[in-house]
Amino acid sequence: MAETATVLPKKAKLFLSVLLIIAAFAMYWGWGLMYGTWNLFARESMGVYAIVVVLLTFGILGCS
Repeated sequence: MAETATVLPKKAKLFLSVLLIIAAFAMYWGWGLMYGTWNLFARESMGVYAIVVVLLTFGILGCS
């Protein structure tokens, strides 16, 4: 019984981490397609890419 209590949070954490990574790639891809810019250093895109970096960072850190 104690084993199932520790497995569920690990699976939930992994699921959330993978979801954050997918959301980061989807946002980057969607923004690039909608606005035709893939330049990380363009001034008008800095806010969006900051959000992508935060999503990706939390996703990667959650997997470890």
